[in-house]
Amino acid sequence: MTHRPGVQAAFGIVAAVVSVVGTVVVALGDRQPPARCPEGMAASGARCCGEGQRASGGRCVGRAISCAASQNLTPDGCIAPPKRIAYPGGKALLGSPDWEAHDAREQAGGYVGPYELDAFEVTVVRYQACVSAHACNPTPVAGEPGEPVRSVTPEQAETFCRFVGGRLPLGAEWVLAAMGREARRFAWGSTGLVCRRAAYGLTQGPCADDGTGPDLAGSRPDGATPDGAFDLSGNVAEWTHEADGYVARGGSFRSTNAGELKSYAAERTSARVDVGFRCAYPPKSGTR
Repeated sequence: MTHRPGVQAAFGIVAAVVSVVGTVVVALGDRQPPARCPEGMAASGARCCGEGQRASGGRCVGRAISCAASQNLTPDGCIAPPKRIAYPGGKALLGSPDWEAHDAREQAGGYVGPYELDAFEVTVVRYQACVSAHACNPTPVAGEPGEPVRSVTPEQAETFCRFVGGRLPLGAEWVLAAMGREARRFAWGSTGLVCRRAAYGLTQGPCADDGTGPDLAGSRPDGATPDGAFDLSGNVAEWTHEADGYVARGGSFRSTNAGELKSYAAERTSARVDVGFRCAYPPKSGTR
């Protein structure tokens, strides 16, 4: 039996369409959620847990056998150490710089002198030491030891920072650490807001769904600043001390808008489940 040329062409088109549809179906079936966890950790639910652990009830449970390179492997899981970074000071910019097409001259934060800043958000285990010493009040949210402490008021944050020999950072100090002298849009640079760099969009996407809390401090090493400060974009927003009160900076695990994660972004708010802090210190201070 001999097919006419037109029929043969039609068969060829149908075969091509079937092939394309099959490829798309396979690709959709193989599609994975955006990569967000570093080497040494694994995605489980909305969390990044240590290898060997799994997420249950919003917590990482089980025995961790490895962690991110920035974290310590402990019997309580992956915990970021109380490390500090020394900054020489300089002029901070509290508004959007030229790459945002806005006039930032009136948003200049002025000059700040040398200071030190926690490399990581203050964790539950660090805060608990202050509670155990009867110097701090307990928080309403009992997180894992390696999670950033949250649901704290600015006054509670200041109390803890005094306990460890520091204070809440000035807005200009925090922004200078996040933005750097090169005026980075995000803590790591001016491009590339992706799930492996910031713990954001964990509640309603784009990085996960149904997340109820932050990831362990230090779970996004790809999003660290060139100086080695972690989670300045995302995870928990962080209290800073301003001339007229306190603001929360850096966005959080609930953020879905890139604008909330930019280095200069700030929000006036009260204590929330997605707000924590880190401390600033005099230069060449000790560690606690």
